[in-house]
Amino acid sequence: MTEVEKIKEQITRVFPKKQADVLFRIVDVVNDVVRVGDFNELKAIVKDLAEAQKELAEAQKRTEERVNELAEAQKNSEIRLARLEAAVEELAEAQKRTEQRVNELAEAQKRTEERVNELAEAQKRTEERLEELAKAQKRTEERVNELAEAQKRTEERLEELAKAQKRTEERLEELAAAQKKTEKELRALIREHKTTRELLGNLQDTVGYGLEDKIMPYIPSFAKKMFGIDVNLVERKNIVYPDGRYDEVNIYAEGSKDGERVYLVGECKSKPGKKDMDRLHALKERVKSYLKGPVYGFIVGYTYAPDVEKYAREKYPEVLMLKSYEFELKYSK
Repeated sequence: MTEVEKIKEQITRVFPKKQADVLFRIVDVVNDVVRVGDFNELKAIVKDLAEAQKELAEAQKRTEERVNELAEAQKNSEIRLARLEAAVEELAEAQKRTEQRVNELAEAQKRTEERVNELAEAQKRTEERLEELAKAQKRTEERVNELAEAQKRTEERLEELAKAQKRTEERLEELAAAQKKTEKELRALIREHKTTRELLGNLQDTVGYGLEDKIMPYIPSFAKKMFGIDVNLVERKNIVYPDGRYDEVNIYAEGSKDGERVYLVGECKSKPGKKDMDRLHALKERVKSYLKGPVYGFIVGYTYAPDVEKYAREKYPEVLMLKSYEFELKYSK
């Protein structure tokens, strides 16, 4: 027998048929909308009602007994009847409160179901979120594994670099030793080169002086034929300037041209270069500025490189370039 059937049986034993039918309908409605917990509470209410009804039945019995007595005493019967009507009214109020309680329970059940639905949705979202977190965790673990592999490769690379660094340091030590040896040898070479330059300079001076001595006798004839100068002085000369500096002029000549005092400066090199051309031009300009008169320049060598000849012709066309053998061939008396 179900709980509902048990309740209906209790109602049948306690209440008259009309009231029992009403309570049966209430129980059926409650059974449809009220959950077990709430239904147990309703059962308690119905039980209370049943007890109240039972008490009412007992009162009714006593009332009937009193009615017999009221038959003998009408006045007392009327009083008892009034009490009975009041008790019936109280029962009606109790019935009304029961119906209100049932409605409240129905509303509570509705709210409970709505809350359960909300919780179900929240649970669904939670499960979806947990699924996302599980996937993210899986990706994180994969990334951590990748990083661990990268770290391992990095450590291996660092170990290789450490070994390479050690080899580099050993190589640097070898290079430092070699550099030290090279510097020592270089200093020796520098000393030797300095000596060589000094010897070469001395040799060039010797060659230059030899050329100068060789062509000095031809300067008057050369000056006359090339520049129209009547030379009256040929020598090596140091021209001292007011500030104390001086220029050593290898071939210096003075003379006149068209009644004007003019000067001739020359250099002798075995194989003149571009820097020799630059120095001769600068010398000629300084002498010209100091003597305040026309100055003619020339350079004599055994031979010239083609680029030197081109450089001199393009940059210093006023400076004559002569070969040593030309003087004896062209300007001998």
